[in-house]
Amino acid sequence: MTLTRVQKSGLGYAFFGVFLFSGSLPLTKLALQGYDPFFTAFARPLIAGTLAIPLMVRARAFKLPRQLWRSMIYVTIGAAFSWPIFIALALQRSTSAHVAVIAAVMPLVTAIMSVIKSKRKVGTQFWIASSLGTLLLILFALSRGGANGENGVADLLTLAAVLGSSFCYVEGANLTKHMPGWQVISWVVILAIPLSAVGAIFTFSHTHHLYQFHWNALIGLLAIGFSSMYIGFFAWYRGLKDLGVAHGSQVQQLQAIMTLGWSALFLHEQITFGTVLSACGIVICVLWALTTVISV
Repeated sequence: MTLTRVQKSGLGYAFFGVFLFSGSLPLTKLALQGYDPFFTAFARPLIAGTLAIPLMVRARAFKLPRQLWRSMIYVTIGAAFSWPIFIALALQRSTSAHVAVIAAVMPLVTAIMSVIKSKRKVGTQFWIASSLGTLLLILFALSRGGANGENGVADLLTLAAVLGSSFCYVEGANLTKHMPGWQVISWVVILAIPLSAVGAIFTFSHTHHLYQFHWNALIGLLAIGFSSMYIGFFAWYRGLKDLGVAHGSQVQQLQAIMTLGWSALFLHEQITFGTVLSACGIVICVLWALTTVISV
């Protein structure tokens, strides 16, 4: 069916969020050149907090309704700790291409969690489009060297990261019914700061002598703190709210293609004809999934 005006707006927001998220893996890999995996994870909320706290003070939005605390804590665990820690540990043990193979199931996992939680009906065509898109993503990642760097522990860590991230997407989108998406992620960041500060100080004091300072690593760390941890969620949560979590999550299938674009731009990686075909196939699957929205 044709997307409504609100759904089209949601598509634009979701696309922009994914665009900002797409640099997460290469930027994390960059940060790991100069920092411990746990430090990169704990530093994210601290960096994002330099934006979140002033914005929340300006909006005078420091009162969180009691009934939302449990969901907010769940989202904080998933967004601020689960994904950053598990994905950094996975990248330490494997290549970003191989990790991308496992992480490719995230849009499908998010859709399944959303349908279970909301009991919202989606048609058979949606599941076919979503599954086909996931398959193309895996084949795409394998063609980019994702079969290399195989590591059972890294695979389990990536799956844990995917489950945590998918869950926080669903819970976070549900919280946008009560407050704007930027306030949701701001609360997540603020709630994560105390534990993150302790964790960052502890890990840095015990691991900094093992690494040499690199400007590239610092740039990567700051980028994931500002973009992947914070600004990207502004658009992402708005997109999931307007488009629906199950359908909005399918836009994330484009993330692998965008990540390759960043790699080509900054790392001068080659884009092959097969890559272009894969990108076209994934785009078709995403559009197919988006046009199967069923009103309830």
